[in-house]
Amino acid sequence: MSFRPQIIQHAWVVPDLATAAHRWHATTGIGPFLVNRELKLDQPRYRGQPTATRFSTAVAQHGEVQIELVEQHDDSPSAYRDTVPAGTIGFHHVAFIAGDFDAALAHYTDRAFAVAADGRFGPMRYAYVDTAVALGHMIEIVEDKPAIRAFFAAVRKAAERWDGDPATLLRELG
Repeated sequence: MSFRPQIIQHAWVVPDLATAAHRWHATTGIGPFLVNRELKLDQPRYRGQPTATRFSTAVAQHGEVQIELVEQHDDSPSAYRDTVPAGTIGFHHVAFIAGDFDAALAHYTDRAFAVAADGRFGPMRYAYVDTAVALGHMIEIVEDKPAIRAFFAAVRKAAERWDGDPATLLRELG
């Protein structure tokens, strides 16, 4: 069987989450965006070295695809800054959920793609694979765990129930 992951998310790095979310909504009608401020990661690494990049995300559902906006709050080297300079907007990655995280990661590392960043978000492992030379962006591999499935379901449910009111476009998460 060939390796054919299902892309579930497209992500952009932006200078400001709120501004970007309002632009996305005004242009495409997408919303609401669920906002995770100052995400706390476990064992985060950048290019194999411990890191502490400060960032926030906003995620919205559009049909079968999620739109993720990422705002980096510091000047530390990161997978985000590898492809999108500070103060600019740029496409950063596509993401997929991997039932076999190790095999998915090996698919790329066996082909000489470097792991730009990795770690854990709770019980779930993640990795940004630097495929920029081949694709112009990175690939994020997300380990298939109940917590990530529950989060993605909540994003979908929020989109299905949203009335389109720009006043409720941004929904802060704990």
